Amino acid sequence: MKSLLNRFIKDESGATAIEYGLIAGLLSIVIVGGVTAAGTSVGALFDSVDTALQ
Repeated sequence: MKSLLNRFIKDESGATAIEYGLIAGLLSIVIVGGVTAAGTSVGALFDSVDTALQ
């Protein structure tokens, strides 16, 4: 039982999975923020082109 507990304590695969999950979460937040900012500026660009064409 003691060796099983020691093996469980030394196992780092769960910590690695959590780290990858945190990295994926942070990347998704950055991507959503970038797309939102780009969408706003592209929308303003199309509005200015539409105004110029009218």
